[in-house]
Amino acid sequence: MSFFQDILPIFKKRELLFLESYKESEDVYTFLFEKEKDLTWKAGQHGLFSITHKKIKKPTRPFTLPSASIENIVQITMKINDNPSEFKKAMLELKKGMKVSMSGPVGSFYLKDNSPSLLVAGGIGITPFRSMLKQIEAEGNRVEKQIHLLYIDSNKSFIYKEELDAIANNPSISVTYLDSRDDLYQEIHKFTALYKNDGKYLIAGPKEMVDSTSVYLQNHNISKKNIKKDAFYGY
Repeated sequence: MSFFQDILPIFKKRELLFLESYKESEDVYTFLFEKEKDLTWKAGQHGLFSITHKKIKKPTRPFTLPSASIENIVQITMKINDNPSEFKKAMLELKKGMKVSMSGPVGSFYLKDNSPSLLVAGGIGITPFRSMLKQIEAEGNRVEKQIHLLYIDSNKSFIYKEELDAIANNPSISVTYLDSRDDLYQEIHKFTALYKNDGKYLIAGPKEMVDSTSVYLQNHNISKKNIKKDAFYGY
């Protein structure tokens, strides 16, 4: 039943009013849209966003919602380099009051229980975890789950760092910033040694990083059913 609940919203499309955009780092931009009162999502889900103000070849792209429903805003964050796609060029052209359409939210990449959880983010893969941690922060003292976020970025740009550091004041949440794969595996090993298959393991980021981290976990006796993956393509 949960599977159908996670995909059914794809058939619901709505128009989102653009508010503003800003740079998170040299090549990462955040876009903010007005949130309708009846729009909700599970922290970690994504929407299918469509450009409507101009004709382009591939007008629809999936993006994680880094904002939590409780923030009352729709946020998407993306990398935009010096040679952006038509879609990303169109995003940069948005002016306040213009609209994009969104189908969803959809997806099963979210925390489902109070198991100790290791969140592994590679670069822009931090987006679903920001949503999860903002939701946990909003739940306050009711949170029982132990959460450890490993955030690896070889460029050390670490978007959302100030927000993540503030959230990490919660005694159930810890955040570790890394810039090498060896250091990442060392931190993963510490968690697996402590919780083994009593823990849940969520990985988001570039496909190669997600797949290699999943293989590392399975090679260290973590069951595949305890691993969730959210691979980002084309970044």
